Amino acid sequence: MKSKAKVQELRALSPAELRKEEAATYQELLNLRFRWATRQLADHHEIIRARKKLAYVKTILSEKELGITP
Repeated sequence: MKSKAKVQELRALSPAELRKEEAATYQELLNLRFRWATRQLADHHEIIRARKKLAYVKTILSEKELGITP
């Protein structure tokens, strides 16, 4: 999720689409945590990536709601 292109893709989404992306990412993070707890997750960096993506989505959604343009 680090690349500028992916962040630009998120910025292009509408607020409704961002909310769907937020819910999907939160669900993915929840599943990763369960897999980690049951020792089925090989790479714990997936959890970090999901948390960062969720943060990006929430930040962009807040910007759109407040009318802030980067």
